[in-house]
Amino acid sequence: MGFWNLYFIAKIYLAAAGKLRPLWWLNLLFALALIVPLRQRSLRVLRLVLAVLAGAALAYRESDLPPFAYVLRQIPALAAFSPTYMMELARRIFTPAMVYVPLVAVAAYAVVNRWVRVTTFVLLALVLFPLWEGVEALAAKVTTPSGYADNAGANTSAAGAGANGSTGSYDEQLAAFHQSEKNRRVAFFPMDADPAAQFDIIVIHICSLSWDDLEVVSMSDNPLLSRFDYIFKNFSSAASYSGPAAIRVLRASCGQQAHQDLYSPAPQDCHVFADLAAAGYDVQFMMNHDGHFDDFRGIVEREIGPAGLQPQSTEGLPVAMREFDGSPLVGDFDALAKWYQGRIDKGGGPVALYYNTVTLHDGNRLPNSNLSSQQSYPMRLKSLLGDVDRLIDLIARSGRKAVVVFVPEHGAALRGDAGQISGLREIPTPRIIHVPVGVKLIGLPVAAHRQGPGVVIDTPTSYLALAQLLSALVAHSPFRADAPPLQQYATDLPQTRMVGENENTVTLSTPNGYVIHTPDGVWMEGK
Repeated sequence: MGFWNLYFIAKIYLAAAGKLRPLWWLNLLFALALIVPLRQRSLRVLRLVLAVLAGAALAYRESDLPPFAYVLRQIPALAAFSPTYMMELARRIFTPAMVYVPLVAVAAYAVVNRWVRVTTFVLLALVLFPLWEGVEALAAKVTTPSGYADNAGANTSAAGAGANGSTGSYDEQLAAFHQSEKNRRVAFFPMDADPAAQFDIIVIHICSLSWDDLEVVSMSDNPLLSRFDYIFKNFSSAASYSGPAAIRVLRASCGQQAHQDLYSPAPQDCHVFADLAAAGYDVQFMMNHDGHFDDFRGIVEREIGPAGLQPQSTEGLPVAMREFDGSPLVGDFDALAKWYQGRIDKGGGPVALYYNTVTLHDGNRLPNSNLSSQQSYPMRLKSLLGDVDRLIDLIARSGRKAVVVFVPEHGAALRGDAGQISGLREIPTPRIIHVPVGVKLIGLPVAAHRQGPGVVIDTPTSYLALAQLLSALVAHSPFRADAPPLQQYATDLPQTRMVGENENTVTLSTPNGYVIHTPDGVWMEGK
């Protein structure tokens, strides 16, 4: 087989390292086809051309890369990336090792092949390796029960019991989870009739921030986190891309939908901002970007609830940085402070604002800086957290009452995962969907001011729990002198098993970690 032996040796090594899932019988047939002697040069050339195409297609199929049809559909989006961002991505993918390791391997093979019949050992390995894997799988099946009970996700909320503790195969558990989530709802009731007890709600939806990202940049103890009156320590964003994440948070009043259902109309009572409008709120939305990429603005306009809403203007604000596609971004405090001043000047009843920021998005560039987006991430994160801190102080100084909700869309994947480079979020792993969510109550009566840390919610939760907390705050204002203790609002919040979903991939939490449902329908242990 000549240098084709290196192709199969590389596959065997990657399979042993857990980075490839070869279809062994196809590889064996492929190898046998390559060793069939052909006398005519034209046939040998034709076989070589077909072998290169078949070998590349087979290796792609066996990798963790998304289906090729999906990749083709992403080309228009990739075309929108700035040249600088494309170069940054290329540097992440192509490392010096990808050049010198193959050169060393080729040189070593050229020497060894003179003394050893490498083809014989490769064919033997292609037969023995799958047999060894089969024996290991059989042993694991004998020693491991067919199902398990995940009691950590048992739901005790009146908002509905989810399939958070499941038994059976992973397919059965996922189906049971989706079926149970369809029946879960959070109801909203009219706000407190006393104007002195009414308050604004400001939802700050943040692109690219997870607990793991905070750990990577050593900001897990940022002062802002300690200011929250409620902090969700085990919150699942469910999605790892902005569009689906926006739909999920805007449909927070219902249980977690399967990814494919996000693009079908949802019942009106699923739209949390429509619920807030019915409760008496003036609903508004704003972004620190233009929202054109991947039709993000259109998604928000369709999903926020009240029809015909247009984003609040950020015109006239200075450009803070450039987005990954070259479009301008404004600073978060600048945008929110401008909106808040307008809100005060206008007066009127309580307002519910949905604000989306992409300050932390991969590929963003600071002005007059040569830093890559990953190098500037800590600076951008520090600025964002500081801006939210300043907003809290601004509202407090105004003397008005507000509830600020800090909820990320998904993580930035700074660390990367097995099977995907840093910044890639096709596999919605816990590192990406385990996000920090906080709620700050501004303007509480002196008697209600908390002493010490805020209320920590460490049970498995998602958007339904956040909607339940907001519903309780709206129905029984915490700003009344006779309001119950803050802890009481967080009692029995609905729990949700951590299930991440994208178009082609699903992740499912287990007692010992998580499993991945790959595009070809196989469940595999996450790493």
